[in-house]
Amino acid sequence: KKPGPGGVAAKKLMLFREVINEAVGDAISGLLAVEACLKLLDWSCEDWLARYDDLPNRQIKVAVKDRFIFETADAERRCVQPEGLQAEIDKLVAGVPLGRAFVRPSGTEDVVRVYVEAATVDETLKLGQAVVDLVFTRAAGVGSKPVVS
Repeated sequence: KKPGPGGVAAKKLMLFREVINEAVGDAISGLLAVEACLKLLDWSCEDWLARYDDLPNRQIKVAVKDRFIFETADAERRCVQPEGLQAEIDKLVAGVPLGRAFVRPSGTEDVVRVYVEAATVDETLKLGQAVVDLVFTRAAGVGSKPVVS
């Protein structure tokens, strides 16, 4: 008995899991996964790129006294420490169309990385500066406060 379309799709999905290294998420397995998806969908790279519009974004480093006061969750998209910081970021993001922002500590230097994106460049810059200002104030920023440009 041949499996139906659902069985074939389920088998492909299970095989797909074998390609991805969930523990480290390495780039090679990610590349192989993309290649597999393109092949299964019979898409070219151009087809794939045509389905995605990159939003204006910025990544900013904020020098801080102690990066270890920051803790994240949800694949580093939510800041759980310092307490209350994520709620303040969420308020800033709520007022920005297609806005998104997250902060995470660097693994190697006393900086916090701020990532922001929004519908327009102007909104991205404003949101970015607001989050940078917040992090700099809440985390005892050192040196000059970054200007988002």
